[in-house]
Amino acid sequence: MSTIATPNPHASADEVEAAWSDTKLAQVLYHDWEAQTYDEKWSISFDERCISYARDRFVAVAGEGDWPYGRSLEIGAGTGFFTLNLMLAGVIDKGTVTDISPGMVQVAQRNAEGLGLSLAGQAADAEELPYPDESFDLVIGHAVIHHIPDVEKAFREMLRVLRPGGRIVICGEPTTRGDFVARRLSRLTWWAATRATRLGPLRDWARPAEELDESSRAAALEAVVDLHTFEPADLERLVLRAGGVDVRTQTEELTASWFGWPVRTFEAAVPEDKLGPRWRMFAYRSWVRLSALDKALMPVVPKGLYYNVSVAATKP
Repeated sequence: MSTIATPNPHASADEVEAAWSDTKLAQVLYHDWEAQTYDEKWSISFDERCISYARDRFVAVAGEGDWPYGRSLEIGAGTGFFTLNLMLAGVIDKGTVTDISPGMVQVAQRNAEGLGLSLAGQAADAEELPYPDESFDLVIGHAVIHHIPDVEKAFREMLRVLRPGGRIVICGEPTTRGDFVARRLSRLTWWAATRATRLGPLRDWARPAEELDESSRAAALEAVVDLHTFEPADLERLVLRAGGVDVRTQTEELTASWFGWPVRTFEAAVPEDKLGPRWRMFAYRSWVRLSALDKALMPVVPKGLYYNVSVAATKP
């Protein structure tokens, strides 16, 4: 059975003002606002490209044993990217998604319906999951725990709803040093792209000012929804304190993030119709090649320099 609160994609000025001092309200307002365009913004799809990506991220930190997991819960599921692609990959049998944003849960279920998949969904806070003890065989997340105020409390909740021997797999979290570099590359790219497209020969490449500023009142909250970055060793210790065992981390994307973040930023700064499929294929293939290079560099590059960290643990 699905329970979805009413999404609020058009926050009032009073709500946004209140959200500056209430991080959970900020999460709801910002992600409700983003829900309808989130898949386009992050090039999310449910085809072999994203199926392979999701499966590979999962395997890198958790291996291929115990497939398919019977009952899976995703926290901070967004539009369903991780759960749905893992279902298509044969990793998950039955999926349940939660997100603090009702709008995100709504889009995730719409995506599932379009794929012919059954997906339970509920708007929920990861620090207070609305499920009985030992309800799931697997708890997953992708790019989520950096949004959660009390990360250790959230891991305790994940462990509570897991059966003994069940597994937690959280992927795609920003490392402290990787995030530092990526954000600065993005800011430099935005500065360069928006100024270059003001020049005469390149004005056709400029997005209208109203689109660049269109982020609406809720978009201003982007600055307060990203709460944490992680050192891999510190993340392992946190999950151990929460009660997990067999904890391990895996990092990814070094040169791929140095390329990928500027590409994403450039794509946001220019009209979509100026790029087209050849650009998309160039960007994707370049990212794949650089990701392979990053994997080869893992024996000699410290974990903390990579952009993403994933963590897996088991419930005793």
